[in-house]
Amino acid sequence: MADKLMGITVKKEADFSEWYTQVLQKAELIEYSDVSGCYILRPRAYYIWERIQEYLDKKFKKTGVKNSAFPLLIPEHLLIKESKHIEGFAPEVAWVTEAGNSKLSERLAIRPTSETIMYDAYAKWIKSYKDLPLKLNQWCSVLRWEFKHPTPFLRAREFHWQEGHTVFATKKEADKEAKQILTFYEQCYKEVLGIASLPGTKSEKERFAGADYSLSLETFLPNGKAVQACTSHHLGQNFSTSFNISFLDSDGKSKHPFQNCWGLSTRSIGVMIAVHSDDKGLVLPPNVAENKVVIVPIFQEDNKEKILKKSKELQKQLKSFNTLLDEREGYTPGWKYNEWELKGIPLRIEFGPKDLEKNQAVVVRRDTGKKEFIALKDLKKTVDKTLKLMQQELYQKSETLLQQSIKKISSWEEFQTVLKEKQIALSPWCGKEQCETDMKNKTEGAKSLTIPFKQESVKTNCFHCQQPAKIHAYFGRSY
Repeated sequence: MADKLMGITVKKEADFSEWYTQVLQKAELIEYSDVSGCYILRPRAYYIWERIQEYLDKKFKKTGVKNSAFPLLIPEHLLIKESKHIEGFAPEVAWVTEAGNSKLSERLAIRPTSETIMYDAYAKWIKSYKDLPLKLNQWCSVLRWEFKHPTPFLRAREFHWQEGHTVFATKKEADKEAKQILTFYEQCYKEVLGIASLPGTKSEKERFAGADYSLSLETFLPNGKAVQACTSHHLGQNFSTSFNISFLDSDGKSKHPFQNCWGLSTRSIGVMIAVHSDDKGLVLPPNVAENKVVIVPIFQEDNKEKILKKSKELQKQLKSFNTLLDEREGYTPGWKYNEWELKGIPLRIEFGPKDLEKNQAVVVRRDTGKKEFIALKDLKKTVDKTLKLMQQELYQKSETLLQQSIKKISSWEEFQTVLKEKQIALSPWCGKEQCETDMKNKTEGAKSLTIPFKQESVKTNCFHCQQPAKIHAYFGRSY
């Protein structure tokens, strides 16, 4: 009975939504709270977030970014200062209107993003070109309430993220950083999470409210939906004008600086889970696995002492991988295998009487199920090599999924076929906002994902409106 309760009861291909929910809960990553769209991140999930934090924090700090913390509550008069910004976020904002039994004199927004409260402070701190560049980041949670069907990690109402907010004297500096940050994000997805992505520029319709332009990474899930993995926005002088941020330049003139904002959230964890995991449960890239190895000793009463003694020696030998030893009694080895597969431990080492006799161990990869008989003297070296290979091959598998899902098209009929087959279209496009709006309405939500940086010459018409095409862009359905 315990086996049935523990295992994943649906196939990933048959019912992705139910499969995803079961993986999150049965692998002990998420617990649901009584507030829809607000989830409890259990320690196994938060450990993954810590690895992402650790990786990005080092990257940011090498460029001079410093961490800070700004208030959760934003007065309404600040939130409405930049008109395009508030227009874009209005449907998402949750408001605090009372404290105890007293009605507040001004509504306070629960932070959907922090531009407004941070830039009010920036106006006080920036007076001279010597105060620039100003580069701050904060790790925090935000609340956005605009949608009806939340999905843990992928589309949560409250989620954890980092948001960087930087200020420069020149546009050239800001442009350079906006792309640099996107590169950091792309490296994080690849090196930490083993996920391939499509970098590019968002369309006018999809860009961040109040930005001059938005850059993003787009990822693709096995259920045929794309996910915006992160963003890096160049705000131009829009916010510095609205918030009266100005500095006295070296030429003696007062100027408005140029700004960027950029962020990556716990959505990244959902992408990783959805791409890598399988019908047995969670598959974790070794770089985010807290315990990279589990040893399952196989023993009877007559050989228990010898097997456990040697298993403990192996655990000590493999200490650097934070290796677990499952010496629990009352559970069969097969039951233990299933449990650790469900929880995504990258490598399992089986060790029984025959292995003791032959001075070997059985090493099993979680992602492929491949078994190898390894001499004990080579075990540590083999484990290290196998974990690195697994990390690399998970990324390669993700990249293959992404590339095989992209179809080059040139007509509306081909686009409809791509949507039906749950793929991504690379299409010649006019780039006009009205064209995208009409297309989105016709397809019940399909939209542009990103416009690739590298563009082939376009000598044809837009696949949708048949006006002259200016660019190629990726299109599809998205969370």
